[in-house]
Amino acid sequence: MSTEQNKAVVRRVFEEVINEGNLNVADETLTPDYVYRSPGSPDFHGPEGFKQLITMYRSACPDVHLEIDELIADGDTVVTRWTGRGTQLGEFMGIPPTGKQVTVTGVVITHFRGGKAAEEWELMDMLGLLQQLGAIPAPEQAVAAVR
Repeated sequence: MSTEQNKAVVRRVFEEVINEGNLNVADETLTPDYVYRSPGSPDFHGPEGFKQLITMYRSACPDVHLEIDELIADGDTVVTRWTGRGTQLGEFMGIPPTGKQVTVTGVVITHFRGGKAAEEWELMDMLGLLQQLGAIPAPEQAVAAVR
């Protein structure tokens, strides 16, 4: 597959699976042995694992919307820099619903095989997200608490 075709698959996953919640698209865009990896998170395997991951995020923030800020492709690898926004209306990582609107940024590296995503490595600003949810004090809150 060409780099443009791989980028089109990434765009489709972002729009249809993540933003619209059409989980069945994962079956068409991920290899059966697909693996998602992110520090601090368990690995998710196959299209079903990816569906579980997206369901977790969409349950916590039903209005989640990820925007692609930058898309770079080289051979069978696509790097996506993204910004996500949503309102936490459901439990997230043990944090009860806050009703807070949050913004998080991240980067995901996707490796393709046969025109489908086979492996992804994602880094996101989890510290910033947890600070926005009030689970961890923001730097200015921590300094004020020390004074």
